[in-house]
Amino acid sequence: MNYSTEQIRKMTGAVLGPLCAIVLWLMPIDGLSEQAHHLLAVMSLIAIWWITEPIAIPLTSLFGPTLCVILGIVPIKDAYDQFANPMIFLFMGGFLLAKGMMVNGLDKRIAYGIMSMKWVGDSPRRIFLAIGLACILCSGWVSNTATAAMMFPISLGLLEAIREMMAENGKTIDLKNYKYATGLMLMTAYACSIGGVMTPIGTPPNIIMIGFLQELAPQAPEISFFQWMIWGTVAMILYFIIASVVLWRLFPADVDHIKGAKEFIQKSVDSLGEWTRAQKNTMIAFSTAFVLWVAPSVLGIMYDVDSDVMKFYDSHFPEAIAAMIGGLMLFFLPVNVKTGEMTMTWKDGIEGIEWGTLLLFGGGLAMGSMMYDTGLSAWIGNGLKEALGNNPSEWLFVGVFSVAALIMSELTSHTASTNLMAPIAIGAALSLGFSPIPVAIGIALASSLGFMMPVSTPPNAIVYASGYVPITKMIKSGFIIDLIGIFLVTIPVLMLLVKYVMGVD
Repeated sequence: MNYSTEQIRKMTGAVLGPLCAIVLWLMPIDGLSEQAHHLLAVMSLIAIWWITEPIAIPLTSLFGPTLCVILGIVPIKDAYDQFANPMIFLFMGGFLLAKGMMVNGLDKRIAYGIMSMKWVGDSPRRIFLAIGLACILCSGWVSNTATAAMMFPISLGLLEAIREMMAENGKTIDLKNYKYATGLMLMTAYACSIGGVMTPIGTPPNIIMIGFLQELAPQAPEISFFQWMIWGTVAMILYFIIASVVLWRLFPADVDHIKGAKEFIQKSVDSLGEWTRAQKNTMIAFSTAFVLWVAPSVLGIMYDVDSDVMKFYDSHFPEAIAAMIGGLMLFFLPVNVKTGEMTMTWKDGIEGIEWGTLLLFGGGLAMGSMMYDTGLSAWIGNGLKEALGNNPSEWLFVGVFSVAALIMSELTSHTASTNLMAPIAIGAALSLGFSPIPVAIGIALASSLGFMMPVSTPPNAIVYASGYVPITKMIKSGFIIDLIGIFLVTIPVLMLLVKYVMGVD
């Protein structure tokens, strides 16, 4: 019987995980308490299963805390309390807003609105950039996967317009072997991942890292929504410029104008009709959440941090509550008062919440919290301290973890890689006397640079399924963008910006 690479990976992980856990459980290890020792064994199983996925990643995230209770490592309350972490509700509110945008067509209106701008026209290069721009702006608020699923048919429609134009001019092209088709598909995928770095809710690694910092390093300055957007927006712009230049150099168009492209876009815009009541309500809900998210930064300019105004706002409208207010407004803003129709139904809202991501997030926080409480993360941090020497460079430290996160995100999901790397990196930073913020942000941003393989991110998998992206082309372009992004942007530029914004040495 022939097994696929995916099946072999899963079967290997299913066996290797428990074996590794048993070996570590029985192996004597100096410097570890009994709880930390046993937790290390469980963590080895969870890590291997997160990477190889013999069962769904969210199920593995539930299995870890459950196994810790069964084995007596921690009491049940300590195992599951992180599943009610406020960051989960920040994500939940973001999911509801994103679903409202999708259900009511606000995301398509934004995407087609960008592409119908006069500067785009029928230029292949400008259409290429417009597709990317629409992707990055939407994926900052809507999940990368949902944005890619929305933009994918738009990109296919434009490619079909190119094929028809060529046919009218007597030239037959095979889109599967057409450079511009490959470039446009890759731009669609990469831009969806790049846009996610802009906001804390744009992609799971961002919110996972904020959660870990709050849980494992409460002494570190708290990262606000607006502060993240400062370096997130810079990262998004720089990554997008790199991706655009690389992809256009590798996959240029062979025509100056795409006949029929403007008509295709305008027809799509016209089909949307006038703004509906539901779309207006969704924009009101989204705007409310956004104002509440950035208000602390504005108030901080006018009032002292310890003022009564700031204390009242922080206690009554933290970021998770701001997200939930925006999300819940969708169920209360009416579309038709007489019929009782609201902007979003309960069914749409429940389906809009990515429960698997929330479980993965909660499980990751739970395992990380247990590593911190049992002293396992400090033990690992001290080990790294010895390996790096008595006085290691912080830049080398951040670089090693950022590159490791990038490599891991190419091989497994970026959420799983962040869950694995975060507690180790934060614990190591604290052991070495570094601020944990730069390395945490470095890992989060580097995890979004998984561009080489179809399995790296859902957007990559979506466009690869089109048949227009040869695997060798994805590997080549992804490797170049990863290399430039990590060494010229993530480590030197963004780390300096993060340290400046947060005021850390």
